[in-house]
Amino acid sequence: MTKKKVRIISRLDIKGSNLIKGVQLEGLRVVGNPQDYAVKYYKEGVDELILMDSVASLYGRNQLAEITKAIAKSIFVPITIGGGIRSVEDALDVMNSGGDKVAVNTAATKNPGLITDISRKLGSQAMVLSIEAKRRVSGGWEVYIDNGRESTGLDVIDWAILGEKLGAGEILITSVDNEGTRKGFDIQLAKSVTEKVGIPVIISGGMGEAKHILDVVEYAGVDGIAIADALHFNRTSLSKVRESMVKGGINVRIYG
Repeated sequence: MTKKKVRIISRLDIKGSNLIKGVQLEGLRVVGNPQDYAVKYYKEGVDELILMDSVASLYGRNQLAEITKAIAKSIFVPITIGGGIRSVEDALDVMNSGGDKVAVNTAATKNPGLITDISRKLGSQAMVLSIEAKRRVSGGWEVYIDNGRESTGLDVIDWAILGEKLGAGEILITSVDNEGTRKGFDIQLAKSVTEKVGIPVIISGGMGEAKHILDVVEYAGVDGIAIADALHFNRTSLSKVRESMVKGGINVRIYG
């Protein structure tokens, strides 16, 4: 039986016109021009891009249309857009600007039927349920919104299961605790989700070294890994990541 290909995804969190990066989704610092970084990662062989509007909740809508249009002219890999998508119309606007998938978090927690509506309009493959997860002291994880600042009371695993039932075609799960720490992905979180859903799961938050990827793929069976900090600050490169994954026996797309 052929092992599934694991996707290498670059995550770009954007505030206004700048690519930014924080720790645990806070303390944001400017990295540079998102278009420059998107093109760089495309040329280095990234499988997909995720563009997240980090301040969409402040303005009540996604602000990435122009940036997405510019990026989509230069790269030819799937682009997922997230942040501030509150309706089917918002999702259509994102797709029309050059996105291939939409990632929905806040609005879905308040109106779960939005998952179904977007899935029916655009196809389940285009509807990504984005989950910001924080560990509970009592065990398990809780769903957070507004860049990990506001709790919802929802259990992450229950929410992932419901999201799949409602029509999500993919889950992007971000560990707020591990994000930006470089200590590794939350393997338990990833495994708890992959064991309960039948759709692809992308894990984000915590990549520090190649071993972290090998661990989360081996033990949690994720379908993709999203990397930000490690690439933005040149602590590794996409070619090194791919090489490490191949050496570790992970099935990845051959590039170049």
